[in-house]
Amino acid sequence: MLQTFAHYGCHVFIPLIVALIWYKSNWKMAFLIMFAGMLIDLDHLLATPIFDPNRCSIGFHPLHSSFAILFYLFLLVPKKSRLVALGLVIHIFSDLVDCALM
Repeated sequence: MLQTFAHYGCHVFIPLIVALIWYKSNWKMAFLIMFAGMLIDLDHLLATPIFDPNRCSIGFHPLHSSFAILFYLFLLVPKKSRLVALGLVIHIFSDLVDCALM
C-alpha cells in the first residue's frame, strides 16, 4: 500500500508542487505538461505481461533505459524543453521510488 501511494503520489504531487512553486502564473499548464511525462509508460505495452507489480521499470522498458534517462537530463538544459524534461525526470524519479520500495 505504501509503495503504491508513494509511486503514484510522486507522479501527481511532485509535478503539482513544482508547478505551484516555480510556475505560479501558469501553474495549470505547467502541471499538465509535466504530468504528460506519464506518456513514457506507453513502452509498458511492449512488455509481456504489460503490468507486473514486481518488475522495476528502470532499465527494463526502452523509455526507462539509461540512455533515455540521460537524454531526459540533457533536455533540462534548453528552456524550451525544460517543462517536458522535468515531467520525464520526475516520472523516472517516481519509478525509482517504486523500485526502491519493492
